[in-house]
Amino acid sequence: MTRIPRPSTEAILAALPELAPYAREAALLHPERGEPGLGDSSIGGPLLWPSDEPWPCCSLPDTQGFAGVSATAMVPVAQVFRRDVPGPWWPADADLLQILWCPNEHWDPPAPQADISPVIEMRWRLAADVTSPLTAPPSPTRYDEDGYLPQACALTTEYVTDFPFREELPPELGPRLAELVQETGGGSDVITRIAGWKLGGWPTWHLAHPMAFSCGECGTDMTLLFTVASDDQTGVVVGRWGDLRIFTCPVDHRHGFRVDLH
Repeated sequence: MTRIPRPSTEAILAALPELAPYAREAALLHPERGEPGLGDSSIGGPLLWPSDEPWPCCSLPDTQGFAGVSATAMVPVAQVFRRDVPGPWWPADADLLQILWCPNEHWDPPAPQADISPVIEMRWRLAADVTSPLTAPPSPTRYDEDGYLPQACALTTEYVTDFPFREELPPELGPRLAELVQETGGGSDVITRIAGWKLGGWPTWHLAHPMAFSCGECGTDMTLLFTVASDDQTGVVVGRWGDLRIFTCPVDHRHGFRVDLH
């Protein structure tokens, strides 16, 4: 199957300049199997975790069990250092983002988690504060699917300009964007559907209508922070070979996040 190249940002905006206010920076995180260390950005690799900070565990009932199951250790999903992937998604007081999840599907977990998906934990921190890192984190005692145990991968970064799906735009722009997509991609949307492991940008909506999430603490519209993708390289499979997305408050990163499975 021939991959259709994406037009340049300049070409997209020349054809539809009204898209400019909706452009967002994004970083595609291309994983490659490897042996990343504690001090490396990675998918599924070891985390630079303080030895005196409890490792996250999950005791929520999962789709294979009942209430009252014993807690199981979460597993590393992603670790990203600011030096490796600089961009507008970083708060001033952090240079390290860490994401973990419980490797089990959960029915109707409490907000802000997504239904029938792993339960997420996220940490912002300063790497220099971790002076005594944990070297032997606990392993999970139960897990539903191999697709929730990410294989260790190093990362290379590709910066892109991301645009929203047409249903997230004002009504008058939607049809024009649809025409541009048809003209450019031969039926495949290579303009607004930038998929993969991603920091920032816009979410893809190829299986459902776009949804908006409001911050539970200040009411501000949340923006996409991180996309977990299904792919062969990491061995991750979420949903029906879909994406798991983490939305955060653009006003204050300390406000709660929201998880969506698509």
